[in-house]
Amino acid sequence: MSQHLDTAVAGPPTPAPVRDRLSPAEVVVITVLSLSAFVMILSELAMGVALPQVMDDLEVTASVGQWLTTAYALTMAVIIPSSGFLMQRFSLRTLFLATMGLFTLGTVIAAVAPGFELLLIGRIVQAIGTAVLLPMLTTTAIRLAPEGRRGQLMAITTAVPAVAGAISPAISGIVVAQLSWRWIFLLVLPLAVLALVLGGWKIRNLDPTTAVRIDLLSLVLAAIGFGALLYGLSTIGESHGGASLLIAGAALVAGVLGTAAFIARQWRLQHRDAAMLDMRVFAHRDFSLSAAIFLAMVMTAFGLNVVFPLVLQNVLGLGALETGLLLIPGGAAIAITAASVGRVYERVGPRLLVVSGAVMAAAGWALLSTATPGTAIGILLALHLLISIGLAFMWTPLFTLAMGSLPRHLYPHGSAALNTLQQLGGAAGIAVLITVLTWVTNAHSAGSGVSLEGMRAAFIAALILTLASAVGALLLPRRAATVPTDLPIGH
Repeated sequence: MSQHLDTAVAGPPTPAPVRDRLSPAEVVVITVLSLSAFVMILSELAMGVALPQVMDDLEVTASVGQWLTTAYALTMAVIIPSSGFLMQRFSLRTLFLATMGLFTLGTVIAAVAPGFELLLIGRIVQAIGTAVLLPMLTTTAIRLAPEGRRGQLMAITTAVPAVAGAISPAISGIVVAQLSWRWIFLLVLPLAVLALVLGGWKIRNLDPTTAVRIDLLSLVLAAIGFGALLYGLSTIGESHGGASLLIAGAALVAGVLGTAAFIARQWRLQHRDAAMLDMRVFAHRDFSLSAAIFLAMVMTAFGLNVVFPLVLQNVLGLGALETGLLLIPGGAAIAITAASVGRVYERVGPRLLVVSGAVMAAAGWALLSTATPGTAIGILLALHLLISIGLAFMWTPLFTLAMGSLPRHLYPHGSAALNTLQQLGGAAGIAVLITVLTWVTNAHSAGSGVSLEGMRAAFIAALILTLASAVGALLLPRRAATVPTDLPIGH
């Protein structure tokens, strides 16, 4: 009786106050991680434009020089799946210092490299740091995001890499034309050092670490599976039959078998919470559906970045500088759109945003497929902006819904899975569009280069992928459900 009376007098417990904004310290953490990601993406993509000068300077062939980009992508594909484990095993501050330190070291090695071999080592060291920090940014953003503000914060993780990717070719072209390829690394180095110092000074740990051990067999299977898949996808578009096509096919077979073995291994290990990449993220419907749509979308996004500049120069007759400048507004449009989408995500919901974005992107691809050498630059710019805006409408809601559908302990694994899909989907998209472009060109032209028919076929292939994304988006929820962050590990 007295117990009931005490309860009646005291009333129900006062609920903990709900945060509606980040603390100053949390703002600093997100800012430093975003700056670091920006610098890393800028450096990663700048090398593509500088490759011809690097090959001339270091006296290597194109088949050798392309390893500066291929090895970077392969390293990312191998390391990213382990980032979920690393974020559980090591504290945020320790992991940031290690990854940003590796990236900075790799930048120094690349800047002073006297020959190709050391330059390649520098690029691989850079890639190791990049592969862990990008998932770390996503995971930290979703962990710190106040309820109702997830869309806004996740928009940052969309806009930062997109802007860096959009301006990187133009900056690289200007640097290479006026200075030399080494200045790409020398200009990035101060920014990397600044991010490293700020992170060491300001970043503090968010969650306790878990004493999990790395499974070496999982690491080997990830290297074989994801590495071979990415290698096969990245080379199949450049294959023109014969031995090169056989090598690409063999790599894809090895990649599929290795990835299947990796997944089977994770299913076994996750029952005792020892998986390197916990596959239970895919048991959540919204995560799996978002990931599938995201995979189709990212294929067109990466394909746009590679095929569109190629077509502009080889079919529509634009120069390298004109092409680079034309691509820059797309990055700004993505940043502005992502911020706007992030603000309305909780109010509008993911379905409307993703469907709207897919429709815009599909319209852009459809109109691009009708372009001719006489098409005005202003129209090409408008269509590129339309596709970029459509992709931004899709990217932020898909990432936010996928991560927000998981309990807190699966955030690192969800981020690792999405970033792995981004790498593989990007390589697959480039392979598909380049292959279509090449095959149709060869069927209509006896000479080398890119034909108008090949361009149109590649853009129609991108249109089909975008329409598939739109169909999948119709199955997304109207509103994102709130997921408890303290579910037990075995959930």
